[in-house]
Amino acid sequence: MAAAQGRLSDGAGGMDEPKGTEEEARHTGSTAPPAFAAAVEALRAARLRPQIEVEAVPPPKRLAPYAYALEAAVVDGDDDLADGRLVLLHDPAGHDAWHGSFRLVTLVRAELEPEMAADPLLPDVCWSWLTGALQARGLTYGEPSGTVTRASSHYFGGLSARPSASQIEIRASWTPREGLGGVPDTAAHLASWCDLLAQVAGLPPAAPGDASIVTLPQRRGPQPR
Repeated sequence: MAAAQGRLSDGAGGMDEPKGTEEEARHTGSTAPPAFAAAVEALRAARLRPQIEVEAVPPPKRLAPYAYALEAAVVDGDDDLADGRLVLLHDPAGHDAWHGSFRLVTLVRAELEPEMAADPLLPDVCWSWLTGALQARGLTYGEPSGTVTRASSHYFGGLSARPSASQIEIRASWTPREGLGGVPDTAAHLASWCDLLAQVAGLPPAAPGDASIVTLPQRRGPQPR
């Protein structure tokens, strides 16, 4: 997988934070609040489409007292059709801008066909894919914010043989509704995020109860793009 690089924001007007270099999950041991530990365990136990490969990665630092991060790619043979990162943030004291104690932050990106990249409605459509994925699973959330960016690359000189390329990038964050014990349904939010990844990659929707859905897979290692 070409790892989802870039910077993430907590959606609360704070500084962007580069990917950390700590252990797989910071503050998920015995010192973690029970609500955060339960939310992380639900992410680890989630069942996802087999085309989507996921791994835990070092979370960003300083965005919240507790954080857990995942990277994922939609894989077709040796190609990554889309990739992204999802970060769960938790502040037991609550956060005024979040209007809650949990926040989900995401970065999703994919290569585009030139015709699609030229569509003036593309940013609105991509944002509707995110909100639609959450609503399709009946999830309640608040304070959504984000950006949709499309970029084109044109090659010259020694690189002129390469075809022009276009990419879409979705950065977003939202506050998941907290359930019993103050724990949000992080497994369902992860599933909806994977629905977004699949849609950006051009995969058909998974049927309810699809037998091909499997428990959180591990990455096979770097994939060429």
